[in-house]
Amino acid sequence: MDAVIHFRLAPGYQSAAPEGFGEGNLFLAEAVTAAVAGLYVLIRGSRPAWVLALLTAGGGFAVLVLYRYIDIPAFGPFPAMYEPVWFFDKTLTATAQAIATLLASTALVLHQNTRSLHASSN
Repeated sequence: MDAVIHFRLAPGYQSAAPEGFGEGNLFLAEAVTAAVAGLYVLIRGSRPAWVLALLTAGGGFAVLVLYRYIDIPAFGPFPAMYEPVWFFDKTLTATAQAIATLLASTALVLHQNTRSLHASSN
C-alpha cells in the first residue's frame, strides 16, 4: 500500500520543485524501498528482511507524522515538506506504515525468541 500510494502521488509532489531533488523523488525512493522490503519479506522472511521492513515502514511513518505536525524548513538537498492536513491517501499510507512497523517489530521479537529457544535446546 505504501509503495503504490507513493508511486501514484510522486509526480504531483515533484511539480513543486521540477528541477531540484524534490519531494516527488523522495516519494519515489520511499515507493521503491517499500516495494523491495515487502518483496524481501515475502521471499525470505529472514531477520534482515524484517529489519529492512521495520526501517522502511517505521522511518516513513515517522517522517509522515513529523512533517504533518512540524514545519521543518528545507535543509541540504531535502525540501520543506510541511503539509498540515490529513487526506485519504495520507491516512491510508500512515495506517499501512504503522501496521507494517508493528508487524515487523513483532516478527523480529518472535524471530529472536525462536533463536533463543533453539540455542537453549542445543
